[in-house]
Formats: sequence, structure tokens, C-alpha cells
Amino acid sequence: MNKFMKWLEESFAPRLQKITNLIWIVVIKDSLLQILPFILAGSIFCCLAILNDYFPSLPSFWTPFGWTMSKISLMVAFLIPFNYCEKKRFRKQRIIAGITGLMLFMICVEPEIIADNQAGTFGQGHDAYGAGGMFVAILAGIVAGLIFGAFAKFSFFKEDSAIPDFVRQWFDALLPICLTICLGWIAVDILHFDIYNTVVAALSPLQSFANTWYGMTIILFLYCFIYSMGISTWVLTPVTEPVKLAGIATNLSLVAAGTATVANLSIFTETFIYTCYLWIGGVGATLSLVLLMCFAAKSRELKALGRACLIPGILNINEPVVFGAIAWNPLLMIPMWLQGIVLSLFTWLFTKVIPLAPIPRIQFELWYCPYPISTFISTQGSVIGVLFAVATFFVSGLIWFPFFKAYDAQKVRDEQAALKKA
Repeated sequence: MNKFMKWLEESFAPRLQKITNLIWIVVIKDSLLQILPFILAGSIFCCLAILNDYFPSLPSFWTPFGWTMSKISLMVAFLIPFNYCEKKRFRKQRIIAGITGLMLFMICVEPEIIADNQAGTFGQGHDAYGAGGMFVAILAGIVAGLIFGAFAKFSFFKEDSAIPDFVRQWFDALLPICLTICLGWIAVDILHFDIYNTVVAALSPLQSFANTWYGMTIILFLYCFIYSMGISTWVLTPVTEPVKLAGIATNLSLVAAGTATVANLSIFTETFIYTCYLWIGGVGATLSLVLLMCFAAKSRELKALGRACLIPGILNINEPVVFGAIAWNPLLMIPMWLQGIVLSLFTWLFTKVIPLAPIPRIQFELWYCPYPISTFISTQGSVIGVLFAVATFFVSGLIWFPFFKAYDAQKVRDEQAALKKA
């Protein structure tokens, strides 16, 4: 065990930290964080849409939902090249790069022309504008960012030119804009290459993998494994976040079509994992550990830490307890890894195999909402869902308990030794 921990600390963690700091990982992470307010707003409108079932005279809340959650890929296509230019300090090109990334994304998904019979006007839209096109938006944003980065120092004019800077910027942006647009034009319209469906087909195995019992278990174990070393789980964001967002988008479309079943509903979604059953207290289900520290610890240090972490833990913020007790502590790292394995299998068993607890059919991603209130909302008032969340909480506590007792006993011995030495 000591050799394994030494390898993690001296070899694995530093290499993983380097990946975390790669510019494209940071850019994609920042871009997804910046659209989070729109995702949360979409969650609110999605929940309010339940009122339309009981009060048909109310305006449809699905309309503002469509202008928030259903447009997030458009936002990402703009933000990725914008943030890339920002990180590379190409500030003059960032806005134009963002707009160009947005245009390239729209070319890739070939927008559909939609007629509005009531107003007699036309508009455009596509299912890919929402979570379903996230991977294509990331790809378009990266391509636009790379092209603008390659021409960032290029100029048609000399440094001592008398032409005003803003005019120079207009002309200097022409080359990367034309190159990016022509690249999409040639690929989609001339060569008839279906970029959108090709990317979707290439990544569908990942979507399918994440929605198997073993796929979900492996991914959530990786979340806990990485986080236990103090490394942000955002390192997995470019891969997992679009899959989770696409999962909830698919669920909503199935519910709207009236074809949603236990078999075809996805559980690898933000709603299922963060606000319904799994991560009670944050990644790794740490609230039960915090409560053990508060009320069962004999060590003064752990009791004080538990009290300090209680309010954040109730709000599903667990950085204080992770960095205060779990990170690089073998006695608590192991049960955190087990949380990712056992809770994944437990929830899969009783939602998919034995459909005891309901799978969320709405989007509710206000992850800071305390359990089981969030469970009650995301399951649309299911008492069984709330009881299952409580059961999940007790299972997580059983996993933490023996390791907590061993760590608490170790801390008590250390405190007693310190008192004798004093």
C-alpha cells in the first residue's frame, strides 16, 4: 500500500496535474463554466414547465427553456475560441474568433429553416444547438481557435503604418475568417461531408458506454479517484460533460414524445448524479463523513473540522472536507474510491434492474440545493425517490464508518502524544 501511495503521489498525480493544466483542457473547462448560469436557468424553466400540466392557461415555460438550455452549444462554439485567444493573450482577435467559431459550428450542423405560420416569418434552428451538439461545438471552437492563433501575429501592414489600429484589425482578421468559413464550406457544401452526424456517430459508443452499469461505475470511480488526490474532476470535463448534457436532452425529448421508459432513460446525467441520488454532500458523497466527524469523532481536530464543513456539506460543497481530511490520506482515500463503485452499482440496481426509485424526467441542476429537497424536486415529488436518497445516504455512511473510526483513533493517539510531549 505504501508503494502504491508513493507511486500515486510522486508519479501519477504530477502527470495528471500537467494534463489538467493543458491549455485546451483549461479553455473547455472555463467555457463550460461560463454557460453554467444558462444551464441553471434552463433547470428552473424546466421545473416551472410542470405547472403547464396543471394550469394550461399559463404561458409555456418550455419557450424560455428553449432560449437557455437549448442554445448552449451555440454559446460554447463562441466561448472556446474567445477563451483560447484570451489565454494566449491574443486579445484583439478574441471577439472575432468567437463569432467565427459560432459561424463554423452553424455550418457544421446545417441549420434547418423553420417557418412560423402565425407570424409569417422564417427563422432557423437545430437540435444540435442544445446539448446534443456539444461535441461538434467544441470541435468547431477548437478549429477556429487554432486558425486564429496561427494568424495572431500576421498583419498585412507594417508596424509603422499610418493606418489606424482598428482598421488594421479589420483587414488582418479577414484571412483567418475566410480560411475558417471556407474550410467549413468546402467540407459541408462541396464535399458533402456530414460533420455533425459523423461526430455524433463516432462518439455514440461513449454515450452508450456511460449508460451501462460498468461504464457509469468506471467513470464515477475515476471522479472519486482523481478528487481524492486533490485534483479537480474538471480534467474529465471535455469528455464527460457533453455526454451528461446530451443524456438529459435525450431524456427530455423522450418524455416530450411520450416514449420514456426505464430502459431508454439515461441515468448518466447531472440531474441523476448531482441532485437526485448519488453525490450527497458533493463528489464522493461526503456529507455522511462530515456528520460522523461532527457527532461521532473523539478527536478534537476532526470534530472541529466536521463542524466547519457541515454547512458547506449540506449545500453539496465539499472542498473543505476533501482538502482538510481526505486528499492524500490513505485511510479516507480508499472509502472515497469505494463510494464511486458501490453507490454507482447500488443506484443502477434499484433504478434500472429493479425499478424501485424513479429516474428523473426533468432537468434540475441546482446542485447546491440540499438533499433530499433536490431529490423531491428532480423526481417530481416522488416519496419513494426521497426514501431511496435516504437509503443511499446510509449506504455511503456505512462505507465511510470503519475507515473514519480508524482515522479518528489515529488522530486521538496523535493528540494524546502531543499533550504528553507538551
